Amino acid sequence: MTRTVTALVVSYHTGPRLVECLYALKGDPDVTAIVIADNGNPPGMQAWLTGFVASTPKARQLDLPNPGFGAAINAAARLAASDHLLVINPDCVIKRGALGPMVKALESAKSPAIAGGRIFDLQGREERGARRETLTLPRALGFGRWTLHHLPPPPGPVPVGSITGAFFLVRTQDFEALGGFDEGYFIHVEDADICRRALEAGGSVIYVPGAGALHYGSTSDVASDVVTQHKAKSLARYFRKFARAPLERLIVELAIPFIGLALRLRR
Repeated sequence: MTRTVTALVVSYHTGPRLVECLYALKGDPDVTAIVIADNGNPPGMQAWLTGFVASTPKARQLDLPNPGFGAAINAAARLAASDHLLVINPDCVIKRGALGPMVKALESAKSPAIAGGRIFDLQGREERGARRETLTLPRALGFGRWTLHHLPPPPGPVPVGSITGAFFLVRTQDFEALGGFDEGYFIHVEDADICRRALEAGGSVIYVPGAGALHYGSTSDVASDVVTQHKAKSLARYFRKFARAPLERLIVELAIPFIGLALRLRR
């Protein structure tokens, strides 16, 4: 692989999994640079990050006042000087050799293009968010499937409606053409948003099963009710944003309270 790749990692009270994530990126020869957006960590972890960056020439740290996930990724991306951007969660550990298939999948993809990898749990099972259809209100309400992990794994890269924001690759020029993440989302749903915008712009969203990363999940030290509130706000923003006709906007406004209730009940 000859293309340059900058890994963008946003951390907020992530815990020891961040160490695993960063060491894997440091040791991967296909990762040419790492930008760590520190949205807030305990003093011990901040000291460790300082030491890690000092001992890792390809890494740099950006200290931020927790503007949210998407805004932090956008800020980190502005420091990158590479052909591609790898967005990876701080609780993801990249599998060696994962970037090659992702770069190759993007080579022939129509711009703006996003390639998502296969994230798996500690038992090696594909997690539910890695490949999805485009998020629509009926799917969010349970009328039709959104996630595709129940289907047999494809033999190679396939077009999908959406991939997870936990682990994906995008050409830097495509990310810039899309305007990066919508910073109106604090956390959650910004990945579905950027995928939908890429498709509506005539681009591509590709799931690459040969590109893997272990995903621990839910490692940030944040209360579950706070996460649920942010998810409900993000879903409301998403459906309002993409509602086109007056009737659709009315249906969205009627459905939003029920979506919030469903999230609270599921929690």
